[in-house]
Amino acid sequence: MHIREMNISDHHQLIELFRKTPGVTLRDADSKEATAKYLDRNPGLNFISEINGEIVGCVMCGHDGRRGYLQHLIVAPNARQQGLGERLFQKSISALADIGIDKTHIFVFKDNSLANTFWTSKGWTLREDVNQYSYTHSGTENA
Repeated sequence: MHIREMNISDHHQLIELFRKTPGVTLRDADSKEATAKYLDRNPGLNFISEINGEIVGCVMCGHDGRRGYLQHLIVAPNARQQGLGERLFQKSISALADIGIDKTHIFVFKDNSLANTFWTSKGWTLREDVNQYSYTHSGTENA
């Protein structure tokens, strides 16, 4: 198993991984163009894991200068229970720490029990003191 920095040429395989992973929702923001902008804005923070050239895991991470944000942590069902998810997110957390960012957030759908259990088991704290609101300028629901 090999972990390396994500690049835009990985996009097609990433989308296939997203599509075949239960609990993952694809949005317009996952387009190749939007992903390229995200990677350009957040160099050294996004990683993939490969086995024999096939992407079996990824973490997408960015920041606003103060806080880090994990956008996706996905491990293919056939590659789970091997510590890969933790290795991936720890790479991003370490890279954030290297640029002075100590606190990181992740948004998880309430009905994604597998992901919610994972994050709780890794010591992440469920926030119940804030509400998240979203607004889409274009009016497109799938942004």
